[in-house]
Amino acid sequence: MSIVILASLAVLATITTGIYLLRRDTYPRPWMKHALRINLALGALLLLAFSVQLVSGVSFAQAETTPAAVNGLGLIAAALSTGMATIGAGLAVSAVGSSAIGAISEDPSNLGRTLIFVGLSEGISIFGLIISILILGKI
Repeated sequence: MSIVILASLAVLATITTGIYLLRRDTYPRPWMKHALRINLALGALLLLAFSVQLVSGVSFAQAETTPAAVNGLGLIAAALSTGMATIGAGLAVSAVGSSAIGAISEDPSNLGRTLIFVGLSEGISIFGLIISILILGKI
C-alpha cells in the first residue's frame, strides 16, 4: 500500500514540475507535452491500482449486519449522490450560463431558449436530490 502511495506522490510531483516548466518555457513544448501525457496515464493507472487494492481489503457484509453500519453506508450514499450531482450541475451551469449570456448579448430574442438550457442544466442537481431522498427513505 505504501508503494502505491509513494508512486502516486512521485507522479503528482512530476506532473506539477512539468506544468511549472511549461509555464516558464524552459523545455521544448512537444517533448514536455509527451512527458505530461505519459505521467497522466501512469497516474490514472496508479489510481486504479490503489482503488483495487483498497477494495480488495474490504470484507463484504455477511447476512448479519448491524443497523448502524447499514445506516452509515446509506447516509454516505445519499451524501455522494447529492454532492456529485451538485458539482455536475455547477459545471453545466457555468458552461451553459456563459454561453447563454453571449447569445443574449448578440440577439435578445434568444432569452427564452437560453433560460430553458440553463434550467435543464440545473435539473441535474434536482435529480441527485431526488435519488438522495429515495435512499434516505429506504434507510
